[in-house]
Amino acid sequence: MASSAPIRLGLVGSPNAGKTTLFNALTGLRSRVGNYPGVTVERREGQLEVGGRRVVVVDLPGTYSLDPISSDEAVVSRVIDGQLEGVEVPEALVVVADACSLERSLMLVGQVLRRGLPTCLVLSMVDELAARGGSLDRERLEAALGIPVVEVVGHRGRGLGELRTLLGDPESWSRSEIPPPEDPYERGAWADSIWSHVVTQRAAPNARSEAIDRVVLHPVWGTALFAVVMVTFFQLIFAWAAPAMDAIDGGIAAAGEAIHTALPGSLLGAFLADGLVAGVGSVVIFLPQIVLLFALLYLLEDVGYMARAAFVVDRLMGRIGLEGRSFVALLSSYACAVPGIMATRTIPSPRDRLVTILVAPLMTCSARLPVYALLIGAFVPEQTVLGPIGLQGLVLMGLYLLGPAVALAAAAVLKRTVLPGEGLPFTMELPSYRLPTPSLWLSQVWGAAWAFLRRAGTIILAVSILLWMLLSFPQVEPEPGMDERQAAGHALAHSFAGRAGHAIEPFVEPLGFDWKIGVGLIASLAAREVIVSTLAQIYAASDEEDSLRASVRADRDPETGQPVFDPPTVAALLVFFVFALQCMSTLAIMRRETNSWRWPAFAFGYMLVLAWTMAFAANRLTAALLASST
Repeated sequence: MASSAPIRLGLVGSPNAGKTTLFNALTGLRSRVGNYPGVTVERREGQLEVGGRRVVVVDLPGTYSLDPISSDEAVVSRVIDGQLEGVEVPEALVVVADACSLERSLMLVGQVLRRGLPTCLVLSMVDELAARGGSLDRERLEAALGIPVVEVVGHRGRGLGELRTLLGDPESWSRSEIPPPEDPYERGAWADSIWSHVVTQRAAPNARSEAIDRVVLHPVWGTALFAVVMVTFFQLIFAWAAPAMDAIDGGIAAAGEAIHTALPGSLLGAFLADGLVAGVGSVVIFLPQIVLLFALLYLLEDVGYMARAAFVVDRLMGRIGLEGRSFVALLSSYACAVPGIMATRTIPSPRDRLVTILVAPLMTCSARLPVYALLIGAFVPEQTVLGPIGLQGLVLMGLYLLGPAVALAAAAVLKRTVLPGEGLPFTMELPSYRLPTPSLWLSQVWGAAWAFLRRAGTIILAVSILLWMLLSFPQVEPEPGMDERQAAGHALAHSFAGRAGHAIEPFVEPLGFDWKIGVGLIASLAAREVIVSTLAQIYAASDEEDSLRASVRADRDPETGQPVFDPPTVAALLVFFVFALQCMSTLAIMRRETNSWRWPAFAFGYMLVLAWTMAFAANRLTAALLASST
C-alpha cells in the first residue's frame, strides 16, 4: 500500500455500543451520508488525516451478528465480504464494543476475526465500567485475541489520540493466528473462556439504574411517569418558547413594514414583503418551539429514558402484532417521518416493516408543530386548568397523542387484513442512565434546528415564491365602489391560486373550510408547514397591519359576517392535519423503501379519507357541543 493512498476502514459494532459517537468524534463534520448502491440502507463515510495519510472511515450499520436477519445487518456482511457491487472492501476493520457488555460482544468479535482482515478492538464506555467497580486486563485481551485493543470514552475524547495513531497504520496490526471457531456453540465457549481470562473485577450491577428502573419500567408507575413526562414536555414547549417567538414575530413584521415603506405600491415591494418575508418568516417564527422540542427529545433520549419508554409501550405493540423495532421506527417519526421510515430497515419481518412504513406518517412529526402552534396560539385561551397546567399545552399534547393512537389502531387493522403474519423475536438492550456532554447535546439540537432552517430556505422558499405568483396573477381591476380592503380580497379570489381554492371548495366546505383554507391545503401537499406561509401571504396581501394570528382571528365571511375560523372549523383543521399525508418527501421515501408507487398511493389515499372523515366528525361534534352549551 503506497503511503499516499487513502486507508479505508470499516467501523463495526452492535447498536448502542458507542459506534456513532466514536465516528463523529473521529471525523467531525467531514462526513457524507448516502445510500449503498442498489440497497436502501444508509451509508456514512468520514475522513481524518493521520501522519500525512488520509483515512476513510465507513460507519457500517449496527449489528449483533454477521449472520443477518435484517437488511441493515445483511449490508455489514456483504460489505466485509466484498459482495456489494460498487462498494470497496475495507482494508481493515475497527470493532467497537461496550466494555460493560464485552462478554456478549465477543461473539461478534469472533465472527469478524474469521474474515481474516487486519482488525483492532475499541472498548467504549470504560468510564461506566470503572464507575461500577469493574476492570479488564487490556494486555491479556490483546494477547488472547491477537489484535490491538484501545480503550476510549468517545464523547469526552479519552483515548482518541492513541486510536488515531493506530488507525493511520493498519499494516502493523497483528492478526489472530488461531481464528475463533466457526460453530455457534463452540464460538460461545471461546468467548466465555476469553472473558473469564481478561476480567479482573466484575462490574457490580448498576444499583442506581436498577432502582430507577423499578419505577420507570413498572406496569403502573412507569405508565404514570410516562404521562407526567409527556404533559410536562408539551407545557414547556409553549411556555418557554413564547418570548422568543414574539421577538421573531416582531422582527419579521418590522422587516415587512420597512420594505413597504421603501418600495411603496411597487410589485417588487409586494414580492419581497408579502412573498419572501411573510412566506418564509411565518414559518421561521416557530424555530424556538422546534429547538425546544428537539432539545427535550434529545435530552430524554441521551439520558436513557426513551429506551425505557419504548419498553413500556412495547407491551401494547405486542398486542397489535408488532414488536420493539417497529416502535423505535415510529418513535423516530416524531422528528420526521423520513428517518422514521428509513429506520424500518432494522425490522427483519417484511410484513411488519411494510405495516410500520404505512403507519409512520401518522406519528406527529415536527412539520405539524407550526400548524398546531398557529391555530392553538390564535384560538385556544391562554389559561390554566389544573395548577400550572395550561390549556394550550394540553390541546397540543392531545394532538400529539391522537396520531400515534390511530397509527397503532391502523397497524392492528393492517396486520389482521391486508398484511397478516407472525413477527420475529426482539431483544432490546437498555443503556445505563447518563447525562450527555453539553457539546454533544448542543450539536444534536443545532443539527435539528439547521435542518429546519434549511427546509425553510429551500422547500418553503421555493413554494412561497410560486405561491406569491399564483396569488398575485392575473391582476384584475376592482369593481366600482370597492374600498382598498375589498379590492385586495377581490384580486385574491380571482388569482390563479384563488381559482384553485374555489375549485376544491365543494370538497372542503363540509369541513367548514373556505377557499382560502383550500389554497393552503393544496400548497401543503409539498410540506405540511407550507399552509402557514400560504395563509401568511394571503392575509398579508389583504391586511398588512396585523400579525397572522390576529388576521385569522379577525377574518369574516363577506356574505354572512361570521368568523371564517370559528371553533368547529379550527377543530376540523387541526384534526385534518393530524391524519393527512401532506409531505412529498415522505411519499418519495416510501416509494424508495417499498420499490413501488403502489404502497405510497395506498397510504396517501387511506390517510386522506381518514383525515376528511375525522375532520368532518370534529366539525360536527364541536358545533353540537357549542349548541348544547348555549
